[in-house]
Amino acid sequence: MTMSPGRAGSQAQHSTWLKRGARVGLVAFGVVHLLIAWIALQVAWSGGGNASSGGALKTLADQPLGRTILWVLALGLVALAVWQIATAIWGFQTEDDPKRLWKRGVAGGRAVVYGAVAFSAGKIAVGSGGSSGNDSKQEDVTAQLLSAPAGRVLVAAVCLAILAVAASQVRRGLAEKFTHDLEPAATSGDSGRMVMVLGKVGYVAKGISLGIVGLLFGWAALSYDPDKAGGLDDALKTVRDQPFGPYLLSAVAVGLAAFGLFCFAWAKHAKTR
Repeated sequence: MTMSPGRAGSQAQHSTWLKRGARVGLVAFGVVHLLIAWIALQVAWSGGGNASSGGALKTLADQPLGRTILWVLALGLVALAVWQIATAIWGFQTEDDPKRLWKRGVAGGRAVVYGAVAFSAGKIAVGSGGSSGNDSKQEDVTAQLLSAPAGRVLVAAVCLAILAVAASQVRRGLAEKFTHDLEPAATSGDSGRMVMVLGKVGYVAKGISLGIVGLLFGWAALSYDPDKAGGLDDALKTVRDQPFGPYLLSAVAVGLAAFGLFCFAWAKHAKTR
């Protein structure tokens, strides 16, 4: 008797080894955010460091056993990405069609993010990646978009897409929608209240930082200047350069650290069914 592709995919989604790997990936994602938060504090008060995921991974690579740890992180993030791909294809079978399509789309987006960080970790682990060129690559892509027909419209569309994702992250935190990814035990008792606080603060901070990235793209579209665009590192340095910037950036760093700690709780209590 042959098994249907849908049932086989569902079994793969709930594979014990895949779930274990996904939990390692969530821990890895948490470590990356803690490193970004630490570098953001350095940017706030000393002006140094690259507060992007690539910069965080490069910082880790420079530590004792750093490259070995990077390989573990990369493999965990790959498993996490595969888990989200399986969820995007076969997950949420009991949901209504609109909700199912939306949640599958969110899972697909997460898979892209986790896969990109895993790829960066792997490149840095083998010594062929770094963090110094991330912003220039961002500007190169923006320059190519601006030079295309209706280039400003394309860059403005990127801006709006990023802002939409940023708003969804803030809403996810404030409305406590992140609890949908957790087993009920994660939010019960005193430790559960702490998980709720970390999730709220963490998702709001991620939304704010991502929103600033979106605004930088919008600024590039309005000024027709690709140098105005940038990634997370540029966004956080933009915060630093505002009045009371170091204090504002420190608050964002605390929020990103909260998300990192939330990822540890998520890894322990991830809802995998």
